[in-house]
Amino acid sequence: MDTGLQAYVVGVGMTRFEKPETREWAYWDMAREAGTAALDDAAIPYDLVEQVPVGYCFQTSTAGQRAVYELGLTGVPVYNVNNNCATGATALMLARQLVQGGIADCVLALGFEQMKRGALGGGAGGGDFATSPVARHYGVMAARHGFEATPPTAQLFGNAAREHMERYGTTPQQLAAVAEKNHRHSADNPDAQFRDVYDLDAVLASRTVHAPLTKLQCSPTSDGAAAAVVASARFVAAHGLADRAVEIAGQAMTTDTGESFASGSCIDVVGQPMSRDAARQVYERSGLGIGDVDVIELHDCFSVNELLTYEALGMCAPGESGKLVADGATTYGGRWVVNPSGGLISKGHPLGATGLAQVTELVRQLRGEAGPRQVPDARVGLAHNIGLGGAAVVTMLRR
Repeated sequence: MDTGLQAYVVGVGMTRFEKPETREWAYWDMAREAGTAALDDAAIPYDLVEQVPVGYCFQTSTAGQRAVYELGLTGVPVYNVNNNCATGATALMLARQLVQGGIADCVLALGFEQMKRGALGGGAGGGDFATSPVARHYGVMAARHGFEATPPTAQLFGNAAREHMERYGTTPQQLAAVAEKNHRHSADNPDAQFRDVYDLDAVLASRTVHAPLTKLQCSPTSDGAAAAVVASARFVAAHGLADRAVEIAGQAMTTDTGESFASGSCIDVVGQPMSRDAARQVYERSGLGIGDVDVIELHDCFSVNELLTYEALGMCAPGESGKLVADGATTYGGRWVVNPSGGLISKGHPLGATGLAQVTELVRQLRGEAGPRQVPDARVGLAHNIGLGGAAVVTMLRR
């Protein structure tokens, strides 16, 4: 239900994303850093926050409270949110719903993650695929591709890449072009985990994780946090925040339907139908289309997922995404700038923080505060955050 009330992001903040176990901090330290930055950006004290959804995947129950208590002990409700890689955007969606539903005027959405080094097990570690939350997804993959001795999540996306290549003629160079672009973008982002620039040959020559995906085409495990303050129009007016406010013009979350599994294709299993449906709903609700968008932060957990998402968002026809990135349409000087932050591949991917870090980047872009990576004249931004299991969240932001 849409009440007609508007919700605005009035403050954002994030830590630098770090390689796990390289910085001496606990998850509550990173949450305090990001939460304080968002409150300072909005120029409001924590006492004005009425509710706090907190996203994370790898900490224990009520870790959200332990993190938020670093900001203040005000007794407000704290919700612990876990939605796999879409956790951060889910926390933002809850914040937006609380404001748009008239339940609260000021909500802090917070996401953090403290991870271990090495590849994720995809929820099926130790060979226990039968009890994994994504057992159905692995079952579809196994029926078509079998299992290999490579990281399970990389297998799902790597096999989606193989299918895309077989179906449309997508090339390894086009997949690598996604990573080349995002590593290049991250060079101007001081919060990115990696800031090194690689050419196509270097991307292709890096270690193979699950063919055709190489290491430089895969997002890393990361530590970090991000936060956003979401407020009502009444709150914005009362606190003189109009110059800081970025409207959440539309937002939608979808989960898997039968379409995800009926085809037996890993392209569908890894979420392209969910993303397509979420985008459709957002375009309808916001009155804005992909042609109105200037800057995009999308879920490039693996290079192939950026190509699949181009198609899901309607940026090109099915099968044309490889050509889109190779032609420069998704970097500076092209039709859109996609992942100016460096994306998950280079900025990093602390699961609970990723969706909120995407929004942090977009808010800075729409305010004109992104420094050397600023997208000229950016007025409309789109965020796409997806998690297997599954959830896809698309958010339209308008200055």
